Amino acid sequence: MTDRTLTVEAETHSSGVTVLTVTGELDHHTAPRLTHALENTPFARDSGTVLDLSGLSYCDSTGITVLITAYHRAQATGSNLFLAGVSSDLMRVFRIVGLDQVLSFQPNVDSAVAALRL
Repeated sequence: MTDRTLTVEAETHSSGVTVLTVTGELDHHTAPRLTHALENTPFARDSGTVLDLSGLSYCDSTGITVLITAYHRAQATGSNLFLAGVSSDLMRVFRIVGLDQVLSFQPNVDSAVAALRL
C-alpha cells in the first residue's frame, strides 16, 4: 500500500507568474487538494500559471480531469497555463490520453516562466 499524499504549494514568481508546486500522488483521494489550490489561483489575462509537476509521482484519470479543468479555466480567462517538469513516465501517460495535444509543457519552471513572458 502506498502513502497517498499530495502537497500543493503556491508562490508568486518574481515575474508575477503563479507557480503551484505539486508533489506526491494525484488520484481520486488527493485531487481535491489540487482542485482547491486551483480554485484559489488568480488566472489572469496579464500573467500566467505554471504547475510544477516535477515532484508528481502518479496521476490517475481523476488527476487528469483536474488538469483539464485548470486548462479550461485558463482558456476562459485568457490566461496561459504551463505544466513543467513532467517525468517521462507521466508524459507517456499524458501522450497516450492526448494531453500533449491540448496542454503546454516545459521541461522546468524557469523555461515555463520564460515562455509566459514571450
